[in-house]
Amino acid sequence: MAVEQVAVLATFGAVWAVLSVGHNLADHVIGQTDVQANGKAAPSATEVAEGVSPRRGWGACLGHVAQYHLVMAGLLALAWAVLPLELSGTGLAVGLIVSAVTHAFFDRRWPVRWLLEHVGSKGFADLKAAGMNGMYLTDQALHQTALLVSALLITRL
Repeated sequence: MAVEQVAVLATFGAVWAVLSVGHNLADHVIGQTDVQANGKAAPSATEVAEGVSPRRGWGACLGHVAQYHLVMAGLLALAWAVLPLELSGTGLAVGLIVSAVTHAFFDRRWPVRWLLEHVGSKGFADLKAAGMNGMYLTDQALHQTALLVSALLITRL
C-alpha cells in the first residue's frame, strides 16, 4: 500500500473519530440547550392541524445546529493542529455543511417518523418503554450515517 493511501486512511480514521466523539459531546452535553431540545421539532402534527405555522421551531433547531457545529469545528481544528492531517478548507466546509443540513433535517423529527413508517417500523417509531425510544435511536443512527458521509467528504475534498 502506498504511503499516500495510508495517509488518506489515517486521516479518514482520525476525522471519523473526531466527528463521532464531537457528535456525542455536541448533541448531548454542550451543543444544545433545553429550550432548543424541546422546541426544535415544533410544531407537532396536532398543532399543524390546528393552524400553528410549520415555521415554528426552526429557530430552536437552527440554534442547536449552529452550537453543535461550533463544537464540531473546534474539535476538528484541535485535531488538525496536533495531528499531521492532510485536510483542505474546501473539504472541511463541504463536510460541515452536509452535516449541518442533514442534522437540521433529522432534528425536525417528522423525517425520522416518516422513514420509520415507510420501512414498516411504525411500532418502533412509537416505542417509548423499558429505556428504549425508537425515534431517538433512529435519529442517532441517521446522524452517524450523515457524519460518515461528512468524514468522507472532509478527507477526500
